Amino acid sequence: MAFDVEKTREQYPALADGRAWLDGAAGTQVPQSVIDAVSDAYRVGMSNVGGPYESSRRASGIVAEARAAVADLVGAPDPTGVVFGPSMTALTYRFAAVLAGGWRPGDEIVVTQLDHDANVRPWVQHAQRAGAAVRMAELDPETGELPVDHVTDLIGERTKLVAVTAASNVLGTMPELRAITDRARQVGALSYADGVQHCPHAHVRLAELGADFYATSAYKWAGPHLAAVVAADPWSLENLHPDKLTPSPDTVPDRFELGTNPFAALAGVVAAVDHLAGLDPEASGTRAERLAVSRRGVQAHEDELAKTLFEGLAALDGVVRYGAPQGPCTPTAFFGLPGKEPADVAEQLAERGLNVSHGHSYAWEVVHALGIGPKGGVRASLSHYTNRAEVERLLDALGELSS
Repeated sequence: MAFDVEKTREQYPALADGRAWLDGAAGTQVPQSVIDAVSDAYRVGMSNVGGPYESSRRASGIVAEARAAVADLVGAPDPTGVVFGPSMTALTYRFAAVLAGGWRPGDEIVVTQLDHDANVRPWVQHAQRAGAAVRMAELDPETGELPVDHVTDLIGERTKLVAVTAASNVLGTMPELRAITDRARQVGALSYADGVQHCPHAHVRLAELGADFYATSAYKWAGPHLAAVVAADPWSLENLHPDKLTPSPDTVPDRFELGTNPFAALAGVVAAVDHLAGLDPEASGTRAERLAVSRRGVQAHEDELAKTLFEGLAALDGVVRYGAPQGPCTPTAFFGLPGKEPADVAEQLAERGLNVSHGHSYAWEVVHALGIGPKGGVRASLSHYTNRAEVERLLDALGELSS
């Protein structure tokens, strides 16, 4: 493995402040190459698309390059299946609105307790308006896992859509997505996978996941604040007709994108994917091939750190970890210190130079299924630039706070 975390860290200016940035699930820091790409796009000048001059052609080129970069990152077959938007939440509402147009009373949708609310509420709200029934797959609160049959047993002949996360944003749980999407396809239902926490930690191959739509957010994998929904088959977008302005393009994927794209941010998306592809300097070949090598190296690094984190938390008598999935999971831990408010714990850790998240993190169904309520817990989430010393700093600090 040629991945070198210390060499990687040198590329991130924000990490020089000496703090341990253990809040990657809420948003990662960005490398210098992304900062440069965004600033360079503004520096050389940018015009809207459609003009007969270089700055306009440059904008069109950036959009095309960004679609190709995201397609490489998630293993999509065609860049025309990549739809950009300001956030995963906004894009999911966009897709929920158009997909629900075909729902009728008696139809059903399936959502899960494991999901971020952005992959629950848009579908629930549009189902209610359409008169469709909502079926909620329950997680196992003891393990934090989502057994396959908890989802597949709810999928029937009237199911129109199955919305399921590829990785929980608080527990890290990675369900057996392919078994779920295969069952959805058997009954003619569409599947919409939330990959926001999955994409930063896995070598994503969309065909292997089997989802019809896969959502990802660039700011969770070292890019700007921008999101994308990727269709496994761009043909599926051809059959969807969202509300749009009359003169705006009716081509795919443009008709799904409201208004003008943020061209400079899209330049940052390209730089972020190129950065991820170059994390293993020995990787060669196409960008997709280099991503495969680099992402697997990063995953091995993160798995090793996660083992240290999880075992360290288990050894602390005064810390309770919520959900400890035995199967595949991201390097994310959700925990609490009995008798202490999650916000107070996060504040005390911040005073020690440790950035962690606290609260429900929009995992609304999760915190209620766990019985801890809206105050939630404390979340430590590792990233590819996290090193062992930072994990040990966190464990030492928690040892002090819990003793």
